[in-house]
Amino acid sequence: MGKTVPNREEAFKLLKEYTKNESLIRHALAVESVMLHFAELFGEEDKEKWGVIGLVHDLDYEMYPDEHCQWVGKILREKGWPEDYIHAVESHGWKLCTDVEPRERMEKVLYTIDELTGLIAATALMRPSRSVLDLETKSVMKKWKQKSFAAGVNREVIEEGAQMLGMELEKVIEETIKGMRKAAEEIGLKGNI
Repeated sequence: MGKTVPNREEAFKLLKEYTKNESLIRHALAVESVMLHFAELFGEEDKEKWGVIGLVHDLDYEMYPDEHCQWVGKILREKGWPEDYIHAVESHGWKLCTDVEPRERMEKVLYTIDELTGLIAATALMRPSRSVLDLETKSVMKKWKQKSFAAGVNREVIEEGAQMLGMELEKVIEETIKGMRKAAEEIGLKGNI
């Protein structure tokens, strides 16, 4: 059986099959939106691929939290997904739960912004508007420096990812915010604006 290229509809259906937790689904939608934004930013041809990989990157997290990134390859291979998609998904857990290193630019973006979307969401929810729509980079940078704020966010991964992309941290944050704004309502961060 030949490998089929998965589309957004199939990826979302698979996400819903393996993920029931609403906040995990919102996180997947946030990462998808940011991946699409970065694909546009870099002038990538295959935007849908970037989005699909963002959408399913945490596919095994809810069912196998202690073995995150260990099951996703098996699941996707059984569904006939191409190896480059599987490598991309597995690589976002590099040094955390896999030894699969991000090589392609798309993989480096996913590695960088996965944790960052959590920090941005937490920062937005602290604002009076509870929105990402009026969130500025400087507000996220202030929270970045407070190690006790969103303490579970691995800032070293984000910094390393920014370096891998050859981008300043502030620029990565700015572009990630822009990407999240495009899905503000779906990810619960439209707030009261």
